[in-house]
Amino acid sequence: MKIIRIRLILLALAVLPGTCLGLSDDSNQAMLIEADSAELDDKAGISIYKGNVKVTQGTLVLTGGIITVHTKDDAISKVVVEGSPATYKQRPDGKQQDINAKALLMVYHKSPEKVILTGEAVVEQSGDILHSDRIVYDIGKDQVAAGGGDPDKRVRITLQPKNKSKSKTK
Repeated sequence: MKIIRIRLILLALAVLPGTCLGLSDDSNQAMLIEADSAELDDKAGISIYKGNVKVTQGTLVLTGGIITVHTKDDAISKVVVEGSPATYKQRPDGKQQDINAKALLMVYHKSPEKVILTGEAVVEQSGDILHSDRIVYDIGKDQVAAGGGDPDKRVRITLQPKNKSKSKTK
């Protein structure tokens, strides 16, 4: 079912902190964070990176104007990516094409585990595209909700036909 492909695309967004459907090796790679400035507050558990921020870990690439990482008990609890737009790119295991997403704001919550994209949100893989002003993927429940109630900002989904290159033989 084609909605499953959209769910898989959104599930891959859960890798914002570097875990999930990206290449298995991504989480074992060194993480490089580039920014114009950084504020690290270990006591408060908040790290703020500002100005042309780029995070690279294996095939994972996040960009934004500001990326804020919240930690609790030495584990990531929330990641907020702000941009014009914020972008996300990663290559899932077994796929030849990257997942690409963009929104004005991307928020990953660890508990309950979900990803929220707001403001001109777009998720794309292999030509399948989901557009909405707000996209919420509840990872634990495997549920996607799109739309924000504004009738002028409708949800748009473009699904490509399945490749039927396999020839039939008798």
